[in-house]
Amino acid sequence: MKHDLIVNQPVVEAERFVLRPLRRSDQGLIEMYAGDEAVARMTSSIPHPLPPGSVEAYIARARADDRLEDVWAIDGSAAGGSEIMGIIGLKRVDLGKVEIGYWVAPAFWNTGLASEAVRALIGANPMQSDTIFAAVFQDNPASARVLTNCGFQYLGDAESFSVARNAAVPTWTYSLKLTG
Repeated sequence: MKHDLIVNQPVVEAERFVLRPLRRSDQGLIEMYAGDEAVARMTSSIPHPLPPGSVEAYIARARADDRLEDVWAIDGSAAGGSEIMGIIGLKRVDLGKVEIGYWVAPAFWNTGLASEAVRALIGANPMQSDTIFAAVFQDNPASARVLTNCGFQYLGDAESFSVARNAAVPTWTYSLKLTG
């Protein structure tokens, strides 16, 4: 039996949770939350319904040495919460540029969890980025508020394909310049 390999990605501590690399044991909770149509519809990449094996493959990609995106579990277990409260990731898009993406399980909506996770990742700046980009669907104003509350500036409108909706969806695009 293969042992979990150490993923070269830092653990980031916040007040109510830690951001940690994904583990194979996260599969069940991720399937439960990401399988919720309300979660999947607000992301570009989560299909609905979830195909068998998709979360297992996602975790394997997140743990691969040659990955293009670092993915963290929002893990509240040390503070008496769930091991998976959501997921947050940084995708490399260019030298010094990353795109942030996140989702929070419905049980934790409207609790400030996403804002706290975004702030923690900005503060840690694990990829030593100079700019962080983000895009949210225009029918998801809560995610737009997370970004503006964390200092992101509106760049403009665009659209992105949503796998769960099988359609292009209007987005708002944001950026955050990081100093030093």
